[in-house]
Amino acid sequence: MPEALSFEGRLARARFRAWHRGTREADFMIGGFLDRYSSTWEEAELRWFERLLDEDDVDIMAWALGTQAIPAEFAGTLMNTMRKLDYVDIPR
Repeated sequence: MPEALSFEGRLARARFRAWHRGTREADFMIGGFLDRYSSTWEEAELRWFERLLDEDDVDIMAWALGTQAIPAEFAGTLMNTMRKLDYVDIPR
């Protein structure tokens, strides 16, 4: 039976998944959010983000942009923070 990852290991795995979504736009939105806010996360926030990473990019982006209703399981403080989009650093 494989050993469970530590919090830091899970965060590293989440960072990889957040920055390798398949489109540049999703990488900046999801990876940028993680980079900006994860330093203050605890277990509950990381669990929320890990579940979010299992969702389709188009849905995550629509929730963050406010073009699609946010499912109850993702609604709350973290999604409100994601919706600010103040973490997206678009390269020139």
